[in-house]
Amino acid sequence: MNVEVENQEKNMAKLTVEIDADRVEQAIDQAYKRQKNRISIPGFRKGKVPRAMVEKMYGVEIFYEDAANILIREEYPNAYDESGLKIVSQPEIEVVQIEKGKPFIFTAEVAVKPEIKLGKYKGIELSKQDISVTAEDIDAEIEQERKNNSRTVEVTDRAIADGDTAVIDFEGFTDGKPFAGGKGEDYSLVIGSHSFIDNFEDQLIGKEIGDDVDVNVTFPEEYQEASLAGKPALFKVKIKGIKVQELPELDDEFVGDVSEEAETVEDYKKEIEARLIKRKEEQARSAKETEALTKIVEDSEMEIPDPMVDSQVDTMLRDYSMNMRMSGLSFDQYLSMTGMTLEQFKNQMRPDALDTIKNSLVLEAVAEKEKFEVTDEEIDERIDEMAKQYYMSGDDLRKNIGDDERKQIGEELSVKKALDFIIDNAKEAKK
Repeated sequence: MNVEVENQEKNMAKLTVEIDADRVEQAIDQAYKRQKNRISIPGFRKGKVPRAMVEKMYGVEIFYEDAANILIREEYPNAYDESGLKIVSQPEIEVVQIEKGKPFIFTAEVAVKPEIKLGKYKGIELSKQDISVTAEDIDAEIEQERKNNSRTVEVTDRAIADGDTAVIDFEGFTDGKPFAGGKGEDYSLVIGSHSFIDNFEDQLIGKEIGDDVDVNVTFPEEYQEASLAGKPALFKVKIKGIKVQELPELDDEFVGDVSEEAETVEDYKKEIEARLIKRKEEQARSAKETEALTKIVEDSEMEIPDPMVDSQVDTMLRDYSMNMRMSGLSFDQYLSMTGMTLEQFKNQMRPDALDTIKNSLVLEAVAEKEKFEVTDEEIDERIDEMAKQYYMSGDDLRKNIGDDERKQIGEELSVKKALDFIIDNAKEAKK
């Protein structure tokens, strides 16, 4: 295999990969063996048709596409390593040549990790953070704890009110006809959450169990489904149930249920105060980190290639979709409810993705400049911490962690050292 690297503008590069003709022949034969059980020619049983006969009848090109996919999948990682580049995006592949008896040639356009001209990162001035805790803060925290320990009860003696959860069946219509994705059964809708389009939820307030309600809404002009964008719609809604949260009384019995140490309400308030102080300290630290990174990024120079941002957006999108599924809602349903297209959602994520990339590059640059090192002992300590989260022993988790994973943990620890170094060397503003 031969790999040529052509550096391009904006931290992009083009790899031209050439693979020997013998390897091409092997890939074509692999493609034939994969497909032969699906090929039928009179006079031969399926799976028994000779390759030469298939190529004679259908042309030698019949196996080219499958062979190209085999070669790219197996050889691109080798080309990646041979290029010596720090590639930060998925490749844009283009097949240049595939032909029996000749080398296979393809190109891969990739984004390369940008060089960074690091700005000032020592002694930067950061805003003073308020970590005081008030009586109102304590009361609000306790109220939230009561909500967390509330129980859901069915309501049958009144109409729907703001803040209730209405259990509904619904079906949407435009121009008198139902539309795809507009139907649901036993859906729990929190009134006032604004999770449905337009004023859908407001029109259920005052309705009672058993009521059939006509809800009239208008789809947003930029709705993802073009045929519905800007159109009025009628939802036929059946009210099947009403649920509310019932909060426990704030007394010593409640304290005994939610606290391992406090026994009285007064003791519990002191416990909450200590918890809030710790939380505010953590929030203050986070605010300092955000401010510090913003200032360093602004004082640094780097050019981020678009494909690198695209890759980060895709990573964030996968995480977001997973969280949505864990909450019982598919990502497609979320888009439908919010009226956004996938492209609009991705565009909305791009600024955060760009910030994430810049922050990472800055921290990596600081770690490299300060020559931070991470020992095997530090990596093992981190693995032990991770193991506790999975209720495993550190030794068991280590058995499932390879060299690449250890390297990644080491890089994360190096970046953490860089962030600690920046904050520890920062100055607090006088005002």
